[in-house]
Amino acid sequence: MMNDKKKLTLKDIGRELGISVSTVSRALKAHPDIAEETIKLVKEYAETHNYVPNFLAVNFRKNKTFNIGLIVPELVHHFFSTVISGAISEANRQGYNLLVSQSNDILKDEILASRAMLNSSVDGLLISISNETVEGDHLREFLNEGKPVVQFDKITDYLPTPKVIVDDFDGAYSAVKHLIDEGYTRIAHIRGREDVKNSSERCAGYLKAIQDHNLESDPDWVKVCRKISDQEGYDFAKELMESKNPPNAIFCITDLVALGVLRYLKEKGYHIPKDVGLIGFSNWMLSRVSTPQLSTVEQHGFQMGVDATNLLIEMIGNHDVENLKTVEIKTELVIRESTTLSKA
Repeated sequence: MMNDKKKLTLKDIGRELGISVSTVSRALKAHPDIAEETIKLVKEYAETHNYVPNFLAVNFRKNKTFNIGLIVPELVHHFFSTVISGAISEANRQGYNLLVSQSNDILKDEILASRAMLNSSVDGLLISISNETVEGDHLREFLNEGKPVVQFDKITDYLPTPKVIVDDFDGAYSAVKHLIDEGYTRIAHIRGREDVKNSSERCAGYLKAIQDHNLESDPDWVKVCRKISDQEGYDFAKELMESKNPPNAIFCITDLVALGVLRYLKEKGYHIPKDVGLIGFSNWMLSRVSTPQLSTVEQHGFQMGVDATNLLIEMIGNHDVENLKTVEIKTELVIRESTTLSKA
């Protein structure tokens, strides 16, 4: 009889059933060379006796842990949660596990998280950098150990890795052009920090659309968020609408900021979209249930997670840390009630 306190091994199963260890191993994997009766016998015995595969030993022989690290600025965030879902789906499909952490958008926390991932011997890292990260020397530690890194969404060009990004410029341009097509002529932008690339790309798309359509431009109509919060949206909406030259439409860096703007406008009795048009970026769930429903730009976060993970696993398989490929995902304009002036 097996000692219940001892962990059951392939050797134990083979001894109890009178078959070889290799036959047990192949039977558990339902190998076509093994008879159905044997597969059934082995699997039933393993299940009855609570056999747990020793993945660590198997992976050690392959010089892999089959674990991938993933670090995002914030876990409780609609966009990043969809990226994580896509990454988990693709990782599991290819036989990998995903270890997830967050940086809280703070460089110090990102360094701690990345080194914890490195010390846990992940095979590679997926990361959307914090707002404070510029050069990313702590991420070079992975490359120095032969472990690939793939950046996604928020990236730094200082780090020589592949990148999976959204076409932020085109997404912003499309959003502002939609406002212009609806008849809005004085369009403000509540942007993110100047030193964050996706924020800069969205602002550039906004400015190009304004320029291409020869619209009025006012430097005071561009406000810079630091925390990307709904409260900043509320406060900047107050500044914009109480100024001497208020806009009649606002394009926001994210839906969360736009919801703060919406809160202010509704408190002050503005009719949306008749008095003020409003559009966000990200297509958060809340944008679909707000009143009025918020127009926005879909970033396809799930697809980003799939593409980034697939690229990383390919690099792990090829022992490649020099890939500099950039994958760019196109956005999609989502038109809802907050901008449809022609139907108001």
